[in-house]
Amino acid sequence: MIFKKKPVPALVAIVFSAAISAVSAQTIRIGNQGDALSMDPHSLNESLQLSVTGNVYEPLVARDSKLQLTPGLATAWKQTSPHVWRFELRQGVKFHDGTPFTADDVLFSFARAAGDGSDMRSYTNDIKEVRKVGDHAVEIETKAPFPILPDVISLVYIMSKTWSEANQATKPVDRRKGIENVASFKANGTGPFRVRERQPSVKTTFQRHAGYWGKVEGNVQTVEYTPIGNDATRVAALLSGQVDVIEPVPLQDVARVNASGQHKVLQGPELRTIFLGMDQKRDELLYSNVKGKNPFKDKRVRQAFYQAIDVAGIQKVVMRGASNPTALMVGPGINGFDPAMNTRLPFDPEAAKKLMADAGYASGFEVGMNCPNDRYVNDGAICQAVAANLARIGVKVNLQAETKGTYFPKVLRRDTSFYMLGWTPGTYDSHNVLNSLMRCVDDKGAGQFNLGAYCNPKVDELAAKIQSETDKPKRDAMIREAFKIHTDDIGHLPLHQQALAWGMNNKVSLVQLADNFMPFRYMSVK
Repeated sequence: MIFKKKPVPALVAIVFSAAISAVSAQTIRIGNQGDALSMDPHSLNESLQLSVTGNVYEPLVARDSKLQLTPGLATAWKQTSPHVWRFELRQGVKFHDGTPFTADDVLFSFARAAGDGSDMRSYTNDIKEVRKVGDHAVEIETKAPFPILPDVISLVYIMSKTWSEANQATKPVDRRKGIENVASFKANGTGPFRVRERQPSVKTTFQRHAGYWGKVEGNVQTVEYTPIGNDATRVAALLSGQVDVIEPVPLQDVARVNASGQHKVLQGPELRTIFLGMDQKRDELLYSNVKGKNPFKDKRVRQAFYQAIDVAGIQKVVMRGASNPTALMVGPGINGFDPAMNTRLPFDPEAAKKLMADAGYASGFEVGMNCPNDRYVNDGAICQAVAANLARIGVKVNLQAETKGTYFPKVLRRDTSFYMLGWTPGTYDSHNVLNSLMRCVDDKGAGQFNLGAYCNPKVDELAAKIQSETDKPKRDAMIREAFKIHTDDIGHLPLHQQALAWGMNNKVSLVQLADNFMPFRYMSVK
């Protein structure tokens, strides 16, 4: 299916349930393309990881079934000054081990999320201090006015200070360095589900938490989550009744699943943008036959790569129409997206060859490319298509496609020259992309996922102003200006927004969210 190029509201949620039946204990078995690499909620800023751990852990400010902000572990919040937000904490909440939730856990969790090894620092880099105001209130002081702070911290999950200290898990699991601790395979949150058994890469079993403070809309009591990397095996497991839900459904199997009579595929637009990044910092690329210089520092080379990639062909052949080609690093549904700016440079191999020749690479060069093969829709096939496209302009791509378990640690430590990444702004706002992907890299979390170290001080200046601006027309104008600079620089190579495709038994009802999170609390089975 091809999505029309028109804005899709950010609050996209497709509810597939007529009514929730009052049924006793129920189990749902989920087969997913990949596994959460850790139960540590601060170890990897990846939507699958955060979706899974978000059933166990909770933030101060949460999101509901329409992706709107809603009270989580904070019952209320307000800005008491331009730099200070006060959060009233929910009383009577206990962690799964029975330990009471207090302000001490909030201070500990924010410090942990901002500390060494955390993958969540881009959500905390503009926080100056988190202060305790009694056992059930905290203040968060920011370095500059920050009117969207509640949106920004909706993925900062709260851990138990007492449990973390008792289990030597005060620092996050660091996927870059291969550092593990107890928090990787055990969990103790306040959420509606608790981890009953964890077998990494095999199966994780979640059990409804009987002492949960809030309402759970679904009737599911047990969730068995199994990673099934092979597409054919995953579909076969659904059709044979071994699992009840799979994600994603391979595009070539959508019609077969829908025709089965007992299953259906839920499809919809996703807020994620798939793009390619290039090392623009090193004076010599790690993985290239070009010695003594870095070809990606030359805009002509970056533009040649851009114009050599046949995104329309990838949409038609690789994605079978289930993608929306993009010129921007955000898509419809993200605050600040402007469809008037979403016009790609033309696919033009001859123009790309000329740019390469003008840059001194008429014969091309070799470069390594890192790609996951089990994280995004048809990710490995997309990278193969890109490599074939670039071969037409003399670029030999040495493609390394691998499971995300080894891919992410490698690229996150910037051990790469050319890579694929997908990004869903956790705040559903363009500032998230500017702060995480486009700002110059610092040691506080700015540009944390700007893995190629693109840097333009004007973009940094605009990102800081956008963070503080409350006048929407002024703010949108600055977002457009920042995106134009980045686009003109060819800072990254945006490809497309992919589509969601979840397969499910007809007896299952759930909520499909445009950020591809799968909350167990909305699941029911007849």
